[in-house]
Amino acid sequence: MSTLTKSQIQTIKATVPVLAQHGETITTKFYADLLVAHPELKNVFNSTHQATGRQARALGASLHAYASNIDDLGRLSPALELICHKHASLYIQPESYDVVGYHLLKAMKEVLGDAATPEILDAWETAYWQLANIMMSKEKDLYQRGDGWTNWKSFRIAKKIKEAEEITSFYLKPVDETFSLPMYKLGQYISVNVHILDSEGGHWQARQYSMSDSPGNEYLRISVKRDSEAHSPDSSHVHQRGQISNLLHDQKDVGDEIQVSHPRGDFYFESQRKDQSPVILISAGVGSTCLLSILKTISQNTTRPITWIHGARNHEMRPFKETVDQICSRNDAMHTVYFSSRPLQTEVEGREYDKQGRINLENVNKWLLFTDDDSAQYFVCGPSEFMVNTSKQLKRYGVNDKNIKMELFGTGAIPDS
Repeated sequence: MSTLTKSQIQTIKATVPVLAQHGETITTKFYADLLVAHPELKNVFNSTHQATGRQARALGASLHAYASNIDDLGRLSPALELICHKHASLYIQPESYDVVGYHLLKAMKEVLGDAATPEILDAWETAYWQLANIMMSKEKDLYQRGDGWTNWKSFRIAKKIKEAEEITSFYLKPVDETFSLPMYKLGQYISVNVHILDSEGGHWQARQYSMSDSPGNEYLRISVKRDSEAHSPDSSHVHQRGQISNLLHDQKDVGDEIQVSHPRGDFYFESQRKDQSPVILISAGVGSTCLLSILKTISQNTTRPITWIHGARNHEMRPFKETVDQICSRNDAMHTVYFSSRPLQTEVEGREYDKQGRINLENVNKWLLFTDDDSAQYFVCGPSEFMVNTSKQLKRYGVNDKNIKMELFGTGAIPDS
């Protein structure tokens, strides 16, 4: 494997302003050319993120971050870990890196024209393979730790349970009844792969959904929110948003089969038996799914302080409240704080919710946040802007960044925090 020379590192860093200006144009062309040359990769890339340009923007931001930190790749370790888990959940293979590298450099040359000198292209080819080899090594390790589960497996929907107005839980059991489910980490996700019909006959599409139950059951449970805007009759403008969530809600019933990946994800709770440090679980909307897996498991036989903070539009949109309340009623050290941004007229403060408005930690009793305890652990899940704002609030209260975990598996892009 070639390593970057000092001269090549300087060349890469010199392209940072160019990537800031032209990065998205390069990545947009890259994806367009790649999918024409290799239409089979439509099965890998999220068609919604392709249509909206989100995937191109995410890759453009990643290239910019890589170039900016080319001499200090340790700063990118969290982002690489997240992306490699995503790749492993989609069963990306090493040969894909050859195809991607060729088309990425081709797009860079075509967009930048004469500015893409042989020196720059040579440096970027070496830089690309430096990164690709790091990622392939990480992904190989993930595959080797996959309990022999090395490709998509067929699962059958055993149950569908409505949890809230727009959220339904799917209980998934392996079609092969002799297959033993792995003990996944609390907070991890699976990819669900389904076939989509289109004008060209159809292709496969995968989406990631967090497990919403404890490990060790005879099923995997995911809880999926329907994208209601995409489901509306006049929804052509939303570029296929909610394509898979609506398909699962409307077209997949008990007994139907779907393809499922091995559980993955770098967002998880890893408990030590004697650890009794406080845990604060903060979520908005369907972000509560992965946190429920954590709560249900760590609340068993413990006196550990746990605070559950959840925000929803109203009680009809809030999933799992009865379950969470039952869990927290068993232990005086567990507490809940519910926010309703637009409570219904029938809702009663103190019964269906505790605070009106969106989640704001200033409206939570400080003793429930444990911000003066350096051992407290914070898990935050919800829309990206919500997670970033919540993280900033916690840091203003003196919480160490290493004690805050956020679930960011969307496209592999990490918002500034």
